[in-house]
Amino acid sequence: MSELDEAWALALQEAERRARGAGRTDVTEYLALRNSNDELRKIGIQWLTETFTNIAAEANRAGAAIQSEKQDGHRFRVGNATMVGKLLTLRQGVRTLLIEAGWPRTPSDGIVRGGGLACGNLKHVGLKTANEGLLLVKSDTGAPRWLALDRHDGTKEIHESDARKHIAILLNVPTR
Repeated sequence: MSELDEAWALALQEAERRARGAGRTDVTEYLALRNSNDELRKIGIQWLTETFTNIAAEANRAGAAIQSEKQDGHRFRVGNATMVGKLLTLRQGVRTLLIEAGWPRTPSDGIVRGGGLACGNLKHVGLKTANEGLLLVKSDTGAPRWLALDRHDGTKEIHESDARKHIAILLNVPTR
């Protein structure tokens, strides 16, 4: 957790304590929901980046030579909104796969459309047809899940097998 995230969490805790002391249940409930959603965002983004990192490491053990780089505080656009989060860059030779995931942090950043908690992108540099936009949503069970926003079919849930397909594209390995 960055210093800014830590300071923000402390400020939210203090605001919730003050609201509870003032009998402002509406504010207390809002802050509790915000805290819960932030936790789901962190879990979802961690799952996404760790899944790709682990699959790349597995490919490297088989001789792939994928280089990886992580960046916190990464800013990227989704529509008219600015997301702030993580960037995982995977490189193999001249091929590059960017895994972006984050959410708006300030009102001026905009909103996540479609009822989502966070947004992301899977971008294959130079191979636009393989790119996917992502939306993090809360499932019926309350757990976070990533959806790929397909331009033709609507949405489909992202699983580890989808991450493997993107790594195969990075490695220029034919997929079914």
